[in-house]
Amino acid sequence: MLKIIVTSLFVQDQDKALEFYTEKLGFVKKHDIPVGKFRWIAVVPPDEQEGTELLLEPNDHPAAREYQKKIFADGIPATMFGVADIHSEYKRLLENGVKFTMEPTKMGEITIAVFDDTVGNLIQIAQR
Repeated sequence: MLKIIVTSLFVQDQDKALEFYTEKLGFVKKHDIPVGKFRWIAVVPPDEQEGTELLLEPNDHPAAREYQKKIFADGIPATMFGVADIHSEYKRLLENGVKFTMEPTKMGEITIAVFDDTVGNLIQIAQR
């Protein structure tokens, strides 16, 4: 059976992304390896060191930049993170200075909220 081990997210600035995803969101750095003029930077949840890695990938390619810009402009989240308690996570992130574009909102069976990751993406959090 196939298993997702790495998923990537285009970012405008790898240093700024690493700072945001670790200091504001609470992920931990798993890899930071030089690869040419960029780096292979991956973060993971602190309690899932061997879990799926989130690769903070530079949006250097014109198609990547255009894709990122267009979905952001249309209000489409680039990815979704699951949370156990969306209201406490929303409060924690607000206290960390994270800017939300949508407060926790019930959508059928789930509750979602959306924030700006400061490096070109909208990120959705969801509680089932």
